[in-house]
Amino acid sequence: MQRFLARSVLSGRELPRWSRCFSSSFAAEAQKESINGVDVPKIPLFDFSPPPYDGPSADEILTKRKEFLSPSMFYFYKKPLNVVAGKRQYLFDEKGRRYLDAFGGIATVSCGHCHPDVVDAIVSQTNRLQHSTILYLNHAIADFAEALASKLPGNLKVVFFTNSGTEANELAMMIARLYTGCNEIISLRNAYHGNAAGTMGATAQCNWKFNVVQSGVQHALNPDPYRGIFGSDGEKYARDVQDLIEFGTSGHVAAFMSEAIQGVGGIVELAPGYLPAAYGSIKKAGGLCIADEVQSGFARTGSHFWGFENQGVVPDIVTVAKGVGNGIPLGAVVTTPEIAEVLTRRNYFNTFGGNPVCTAAGLAVLKVIEKEKLQENAFVVGSHLKERLTALKDKYEVIGDVRGRGLMLGVELVTDHQLKTPAKDETLHVMEQMKDLGVLIGKGGYYANVFRITPPLCFTKEDADFLVDVMDYAMAKL
Repeated sequence: MQRFLARSVLSGRELPRWSRCFSSSFAAEAQKESINGVDVPKIPLFDFSPPPYDGPSADEILTKRKEFLSPSMFYFYKKPLNVVAGKRQYLFDEKGRRYLDAFGGIATVSCGHCHPDVVDAIVSQTNRLQHSTILYLNHAIADFAEALASKLPGNLKVVFFTNSGTEANELAMMIARLYTGCNEIISLRNAYHGNAAGTMGATAQCNWKFNVVQSGVQHALNPDPYRGIFGSDGEKYARDVQDLIEFGTSGHVAAFMSEAIQGVGGIVELAPGYLPAAYGSIKKAGGLCIADEVQSGFARTGSHFWGFENQGVVPDIVTVAKGVGNGIPLGAVVTTPEIAEVLTRRNYFNTFGGNPVCTAAGLAVLKVIEKEKLQENAFVVGSHLKERLTALKDKYEVIGDVRGRGLMLGVELVTDHQLKTPAKDETLHVMEQMKDLGVLIGKGGYYANVFRITPPLCFTKEDADFLVDVMDYAMAKL
């Protein structure tokens, strides 16, 4: 009886086509339900109903996916979710069930799903001109480049557009090698910078690396305050960068590349003081400093617009993607005029990089972040959410660490606090339970035991409370 009730109330139920959504009225009904006398967390009310869905079912899609798509593609949950609509911080499945999206398409949906300003910009530009080539003039690419450059410090003002973060990091690595005349690049263990030829070398988790030639990259100790050998002493970790320069290179390097908060690596915020010390060693060795802001950029950390600003440094090259387009394929490399000049030695071209539709979307995203004060919201709501998650850590032994900032937070589960033994099975179980209760979160880290919480920046305190209440409810069942 308990299992049936959980499915009918929490997992959604077959509704008439005209009302197939977890709308305000259905939410109000669910608020009255409980299981064995225990109140079920209540999803916040939301006045929106998606259009009726009459497409293929989840099973039909899965069958096609298995036959026609790459077998390397994987999915969350024992029964994959068929997402058919989205609005702001919510997603809807084929039956109209509403879910709180606390993953944001892997830190990609910054303004919120289907934000009207972004959608209008995309539709308007598409109706006018979908694509030509950057060999002709078009104001969309120039307008966005100017707006993007205005958000960066120093002389970071020259923009190269790409289609993804992997492409942006590939280009940044090539620019650094050309500018310095050196080949060696230093990145961090546990890092993820992409899965193409060059970026796979900079990525430093065997889970994401194929057995192909990956040369010219050294991996420094990860300044992980939770699992690292030096705790939160960033300067001690940075000495390993100097050691790598002295004992693993010719004494000269092309670049140092790092995320300010490792996303795929499990929301690991670099130990305080690390980047200033590491950047200092790299500069002395003639190298450039590359900040990978693919996940931590665009106001996500709340306290600053860019993740690297939290450590008080100014890089030579910044790479962006994900949140820059709110879901539109868009990435960029931003650097100084002097460094950018190296690409004039030969022809450099990207057919779709700077596409007018994508850059129109990017400009709209920047305007929405400013207009709706989403950076401030990320700070306020993120701080509240982190406080509540930290309180949950005091309640459950299975939570080993709560970390991150703004709306880029991680919760690491362990079975032993002293040994920090990864609780991988428990992580999967809680994720499944949270999905059934209406909350979608991500997971990451080398051991796949870290919840990645990277929702749209329009997340509210009500959403944050619902997320924590659901996690509390699910953990109580462990």
